[in-house]
Amino acid sequence: MSDVLVLAEEQWRERAAAHVVRLDELVGPYLERRAAGSSHPVIDFLFTYYGHKPAQLRRWHPGFGVALAGAAEYDGARGYHRRPEGCTADPAYLARRRDTIEFIANLLRATATRPAQLSCFGLHEWAMVYRTDEVRHQQVPLRLGRSGTDAVVESMSLRCTHFDAYRFFTPDAVGRNVEPLTRADQVQREQPGCLHANMDLYKWGFKLVPLVASDLILDCFELACAARELDMRASPYDLSDYGYEPVRIETAAGRAEYVRAQAALAERSAVLRHVLLDVCDDLLAADVAASTIA
Repeated sequence: MSDVLVLAEEQWRERAAAHVVRLDELVGPYLERRAAGSSHPVIDFLFTYYGHKPAQLRRWHPGFGVALAGAAEYDGARGYHRRPEGCTADPAYLARRRDTIEFIANLLRATATRPAQLSCFGLHEWAMVYRTDEVRHQQVPLRLGRSGTDAVVESMSLRCTHFDAYRFFTPDAVGRNVEPLTRADQVQREQPGCLHANMDLYKWGFKLVPLVASDLILDCFELACAARELDMRASPYDLSDYGYEPVRIETAAGRAEYVRAQAALAERSAVLRHVLLDVCDDLLAADVAASTIA
C-alpha cells in the first residue's frame, strides 16, 4: 500500500464521535435493558446470533487505505499497524483475509444477479416451531396457539432459500420446504428478496473489520434492525407486549402487507449489497497490487 489517505486527528475523532451517537440512537434502549438484566426477543438476536457485540460495533474504523494521525489507542488493535503517517489497516492482515473476502464477494455477486423472490411470506419462523413444544422464545406466546400455528404451515408451501434459516426448521418442517438446502449450495441458492440474506449484509461487513469502513457496517446494521423487526412481526409469536403489531401472514391482506415491506427492504439491500461488493473487489485488487510490489 504505497499511498494512504491521512485523516488529521481532529477530523477522524469527530467522525468517530458521530458514529457512536448514531449507534446509541439505534441500540441505546437495548443496552439499557441488558444492563437491567432484561431480554428482548427481537433485538437480542442481532447480537446473540451474529455474535458481534455492541462494544465491537461501537469502535469506529475508517476502512482500508486510510491512516489515522495520532490514534495511539489503535496500536496493537487487530488488523492494524503503524506507519509514519499514523495507524492504518495492515496489508498483511488483508492478505490473510483474502479467502474470506473472495467468498463474500462471490456470494454477494451471485445473489445480486438473481430476481427477488417474494413468495415465502416469512414462514421460516413458523417452520421453526412446527409440531414441537420447543419454541425458540419461551417467554413469548404463540399468537395462534400450537394447533393454529401448525395449521398455517400446513396451509401454504414453504419456500425458504436461506440455509441459515432452514437449518433451524423442525424435523417435520424440513421435508415441507420446496427443496432441500445445504451449506454447499448457499452461493447457488441465495436471492435478494430473502429477509435473512439481506440481514446478513451486516454479518459480511463486520467479518471484514477493520478493512471495511464503519459507516457502511452501520448502514448494514440499520437495515438488519428493520429486517429483523419485519421478520418477527410476521412470525407466529405474539409480541404485543413489546409494542409490535403483527403482520398476519395467515390472511391474504397480511401476506400482501408482508410482500410490500419485503420488497422495500430488498430495494434498500440491493444498494448496500453493491456497495459492499465494490469494497470487496477493491480490497482484492489492493491485495493483488501489494503482492505484485512485494
